Amino acid sequence: MGVKRELLPVVLILIALILAREIYPYAGVMEPDAQEGFTVEMIADGLGGPACLVWHQDVLHICDRDDGRIVTLEGEVMLDGLRNPHGLLFLEDSLIISEKGRLTKWSLNFTDKEVLVDDVPWGNHQTNAINQLPNGTLIWHSGSTCNHCVEEDPRNGALLWVNSTTGEHGILATGIRNSFDGIWVEGMGYLFSDNGQDTEGDDFPNEEVNLYVEGADYGWLTESSEDPVPEGTEGPIAVWTPHSSLNGMTTRPANMPGDDYTVYATVYGSWATLFPKGHQIVKIDFTQTDDLWVGDIEVFVSDAGTPLPITGGPDGNLYYATFDNGGAVFKISPQATV
Repeated sequence: MGVKRELLPVVLILIALILAREIYPYAGVMEPDAQEGFTVEMIADGLGGPACLVWHQDVLHICDRDDGRIVTLEGEVMLDGLRNPHGLLFLEDSLIISEKGRLTKWSLNFTDKEVLVDDVPWGNHQTNAINQLPNGTLIWHSGSTCNHCVEEDPRNGALLWVNSTTGEHGILATGIRNSFDGIWVEGMGYLFSDNGQDTEGDDFPNEEVNLYVEGADYGWLTESSEDPVPEGTEGPIAVWTPHSSLNGMTTRPANMPGDDYTVYATVYGSWATLFPKGHQIVKIDFTQTDDLWVGDIEVFVSDAGTPLPITGGPDGNLYYATFDNGGAVFKISPQATV
């Protein structure tokens, strides 16, 4: 009995340390650490829950999911009363906002609302980024309603196409559990992130970067640790740490290292593992061999907190926002030389 009492404080300390290790990435106490030659600077905070970063006419717009609004970096509220906005796209004469299960169209001064789509189910995940293909078609990222289940509505766990005039829409690709964002890379095509299920342990599946192929199935629900790319499905062209949540993506800004086939992405982190994973900005360099693209991923910024959206700025620098602890925007730029 005496030995057990002596061990109790030790056990409690270990539990406290594990809990602290689990919580601290989400508490805003991390100090971002960039690769040599680059600095990370917080340039704004108090922005709620940033889920998108979009430049338009040299103004950085932010989707504040928590407070249901679009705000600028300076804190000006452009629009509020939204349903968990996750994506924003400026067109020539209008703008599109991705909300929870809904896609709305507005005039460029954030008035004259038109609902394009309003009935996509949501649950464990929701509709995320809204982007545009070179042919003008909108591409909408629609997350699954669950962790691992057969969806009642085939528009969940998919990439959707949307006509920006009529709201007519349909399915571009399936088997995609939760794709947060995507980007068009000239000479490659449309790349998109996808985060896998949490039912088969800490080491499966990898987080993915995929290359869009019209009509393809990307394996969610049929993949397993024994058969990660089942016959008839499309495999990833880059992978990262399982359960680390690779989300926002952007092409390389002018001041960042890489080339035309370099992409930067956020890795949010996850509660699904005993110890935290992710909390990074990663650099992905793609090369082509025998008509196959392969991405090499390295950590560009570590201890980045909970980064979610990311974008390149007109100044050639890289910008990302952390989702938790009030919401903050960070700028990555080359270190000044003396």
